[in-house]
Amino acid sequence: MTNEVRVRYAPSPTGHLHIGNARTALFNYLYARHLGGKFIIRTEDTDEKRNVAGGEESQLSYLKWLGIEWDEGADIGGDYGPYRQTERLDLYQKYVDELLERDLAYKCYMTSEELEQEREEQRANGQVPKYSGAHSNLSDEEIQQFEAEGRQPSIRFRVPKNVTYKFNDIVRGDISFDSSDFGDWVIVKKNGIPTYNFAVAIDDHLMKISHVLRGEEHISNTPKQMMIFDAFNWEPPKFGHMTLILNENRKKLSKRDEHILQFIEQYKNLGYLPEALFNFITLLGWSPVGEEELFTKQQFIEMFDPDRLSTSPAIFDPQKLKWMNNQYIKNIDFDHVVKLTLPHLIHAERLPAEMDKEQEDWALELIGLYKDQLNYGAEIVELTELFFREEIQYSEEALEVLREEQVPEVLSVFADKLEASDEFTPDAIKAEIKATQKETKQKGKKLFMPIRVATTGQVHGPELPNSIHLLGKDTVLARLRSAVEQISE
Repeated sequence: MTNEVRVRYAPSPTGHLHIGNARTALFNYLYARHLGGKFIIRTEDTDEKRNVAGGEESQLSYLKWLGIEWDEGADIGGDYGPYRQTERLDLYQKYVDELLERDLAYKCYMTSEELEQEREEQRANGQVPKYSGAHSNLSDEEIQQFEAEGRQPSIRFRVPKNVTYKFNDIVRGDISFDSSDFGDWVIVKKNGIPTYNFAVAIDDHLMKISHVLRGEEHISNTPKQMMIFDAFNWEPPKFGHMTLILNENRKKLSKRDEHILQFIEQYKNLGYLPEALFNFITLLGWSPVGEEELFTKQQFIEMFDPDRLSTSPAIFDPQKLKWMNNQYIKNIDFDHVVKLTLPHLIHAERLPAEMDKEQEDWALELIGLYKDQLNYGAEIVELTELFFREEIQYSEEALEVLREEQVPEVLSVFADKLEASDEFTPDAIKAEIKATQKETKQKGKKLFMPIRVATTGQVHGPELPNSIHLLGKDTVLARLRSAVEQISE
């Protein structure tokens, strides 16, 4: 084992990059960068039934989008390749042959039906199902008979008797397993493909992986991998198992949780910023010193301390992510905000794909109006709805504002002043609101709220003169007159 820190993220190309997998990649990346080590991407693609076309490319593209880069991998090569498991089958075979030769592994000819029957009998007897070892000492005659029947063998590892496997987990401290808890387990399936735990152990050794940071669901895999390391007298890496990510109801984050978006691609498509997601995901199970929550990637690299990995489950809070993304949007230049939002307005058919100068200026002013309250790019469609509908449906809260006794006078006076004005700029509109205040003797909420509700249909919103300007003079006058008619009936 080298003294150099070498960590890996090992995705299966089974689909899109999930929040949990992104966190695993991110923690490994930060750990390597913090200690000046290497971050490796290894594609674990031996489960061909679950592999999805383009799955590997998708995972890698969204890791790059998040701001994660790697030192070795299938796409860029390295000194310890190949970096796809299906391209390493010859390497695994060498170690399979050695285990068979040393009688540390053996061929098992049991059928899936026989194995299931064995498990059913164990359950019926109140036992925890595990392989009985029925084929662990077959005679040559029995082997010949099974092969004459056309049975394809799997290869099982002989689990040592009375061995305790201990490791000091980076996150959880001392963990131990007794070998008696395990039956002899399959290292090569009937189709000749090595199983996960066998291939992973071989790969981690040959790639000189020093530390393995992964989710807690892998804790039960660790002793099997340690068995392989022991069998070849190799030093195992240091293991660290991160806690679960839970939803707001403290249930395990499931891909069936439809109210929480689970995949990085979804956040990118909605107009979230990669820097905000990087920040948010890093704080799912790791905490910095102090109360600050917003950091750059470089700051995270400098301060990432594995001792601060949480021993309690992380809570995925969508509202916290929205808040965090809003903080990042406030600090990017306006051109970036436009790139984040304009495609969504076009996709919603609020704006044409090809705009003239007047339309473009109007669109930019509209986006600018909501820059500071925008949580993510696609939200611009919902926020700006009032500028694209012909009629206003007043909420009960809005109607309460319009029922106040001063409202007909305020709206009528303001409408008259707007109609008589030669200008229709935000500054001119502001001046007419002030003139309405002077004439009606109304001020504050008594003045602004009726105008806002009548023109926008909302009780809260961005700068009122700017909103009125964007709506256009004809629309605003029509809404003011209509509101006066409705409340006078």
